[in-house]
Amino acid sequence: MGRQEADNLWKKDTQDIQEIFDFMEELGSGAFSEVFMVREKKTGRTFAMKCVKKKQTRDLTLENEIAVLRRIQHENVVGMEDFYESQTHFYLVMQLVSGGELFDRILDRGVYSEMDASRVIQQVLHAVSYLHQNGIVHRDLKPENILYYSPEENSKIMISDFGLSKMVDKGVMSTACGTPGYVAPEVLAQKPYSKAVDCWSIGVITYILLCGYPPFYEESETRLFSKIMKAQYEFDSPFWDDISESAKDFIRNMMQKNPLMRYTTEQALRHPWIIGKTARSQDIYYSVSVQIQKNFAKSKWKQAFNAAVAINHMKKLQLAHAAAEQVPKAVQIPDIHLVKASSPVSQRKRLDVHGDLETEGKIASPNHMRLPASHVDLKCHFYPLKTSHSTQHAPTIAETGKNIYHSEPANLNGYVPASGRQANACELTRRYLSFFSSCGKNRNGKILQTSVCSVM
Repeated sequence: MGRQEADNLWKKDTQDIQEIFDFMEELGSGAFSEVFMVREKKTGRTFAMKCVKKKQTRDLTLENEIAVLRRIQHENVVGMEDFYESQTHFYLVMQLVSGGELFDRILDRGVYSEMDASRVIQQVLHAVSYLHQNGIVHRDLKPENILYYSPEENSKIMISDFGLSKMVDKGVMSTACGTPGYVAPEVLAQKPYSKAVDCWSIGVITYILLCGYPPFYEESETRLFSKIMKAQYEFDSPFWDDISESAKDFIRNMMQKNPLMRYTTEQALRHPWIIGKTARSQDIYYSVSVQIQKNFAKSKWKQAFNAAVAINHMKKLQLAHAAAEQVPKAVQIPDIHLVKASSPVSQRKRLDVHGDLETEGKIASPNHMRLPASHVDLKCHFYPLKTSHSTQHAPTIAETGKNIYHSEPANLNGYVPASGRQANACELTRRYLSFFSSCGKNRNGKILQTSVCSVM
């Protein structure tokens, strides 16, 4: 059976996708696609559907993504359930993952320990080990692509976003891609690399889970990349004083500069810290949560929104007249009618079932590492924080886009006395309103770059 014939048997054609699914809620949108929560009419089952508008030329990124998704099926990987094609669109029917992102769950916990981080990383390792055994390298592992399957406390971890993943035959790749701060030294050095790049990324994620800030942070991308290529990071005091030596040993082995010396997923799964023998149960929630809110813009923005909502309401009233004069943009939806229905995920609008939608279709220049500007989907980021997250640390506004890598660890003694809260609230309002115009830029007004992908 030829490849084209096999694809035709697997792919389902439809003239009207709404004859098969009810579209219940829009979950996200990008330049080339939208994601909806849908309900299959025949079975009543709910899914996340990614609707991709067809292009005049072949979409190699989408073809690669579909090829990878067809090849994988694992309990810790967001899978594709079905695939449809119409005259105008491709429709990827994905598992509906409703538990939210990793950082959000940490901030919601109230109690958090090394043991909790170890369980998360163990599940990530199982998923990535499965991918590697099937000849697939993810190449963009980061906290935003680690999701919880459901809102339940004991929910399993799910790996998502296979837009940059690669099926490898000989085990060596040369395309520089990933997200700054998580990419391995050999990728930035533009050297051929292997599946070991995923293990480096897992090491970076583990580091962040135990302290709340990234191992590499600098004012400029040039210095940031230089530190990464040298594997130059520290376990700073006091943030790492209560973290076990076993956890640090695990990170050192995952973040070895030499990929041949770096742990494989199989070796990592046998480490004492991963199998639960040495991970401490001491509560590190306060230290980690403060750092996450300081160093990662999304969480920081949520905290600031929660603290300034009443003040901003008054500001909005003052701006109402100016806003009324503006003509709102029409929402571009591919001729889909949304059915009004009770949504099981209405409290979590942003279900990142398949990662960043805005990067599709962008082709990088040969021999050049391009860092596209970050994008923040405003309507998808308003998650409430519990009051305990803002009572002992002054809320601040992110100065940059999605991820921050140039921040120093926060001062843990940042409690604001009552006498100073009113002044801080006024300043918070000013900074919050200016955030919309400055989002995605650094202190010098330069666009902050959050992902790279170029072909060499």
